[in-house]
Amino acid sequence: QVQLVESGGGLVQSGGSLRLSCATSGFNLYDYAIGWFRQAPGKEREGVSCIRSSDGSTYYTDSVKGRFTISRDNAKNMVYLQMNSVKPEDTAVYYCVLYQYPGGNCPLGPFGSWGPGTQVTVSS
Repeated sequence: QVQLVESGGGLVQSGGSLRLSCATSGFNLYDYAIGWFRQAPGKEREGVSCIRSSDGSTYYTDSVKGRFTISRDNAKNMVYLQMNSVKPEDTAVYYCVLYQYPGGNCPLGPFGSWGPGTQVTVSS
């Protein structure tokens, strides 16, 4: 059974840093693209970043380029999102998302499993 569990969220001041973690189980992380989405209050869910299985190449939405870094540790079945220079507009629930098929199509999808999410709040 596929499971994704996020951790590392919390309250951080504007300009600070936070590292989100996603613990995965039930599948071979090496074979799949995986990423992070977020949803702010009153807004649609948006794709933040993803990392491909084939070569480890990455995608970032424009608003986080140069500030966020996604990484994966296939041996530990972990995915990370390092968030630096955070802004109040980064406040959202962050979700770890598994692409549906081996190889996947980061960032387009389709998407398979989602974690329950972790809240990130950035104070000004």
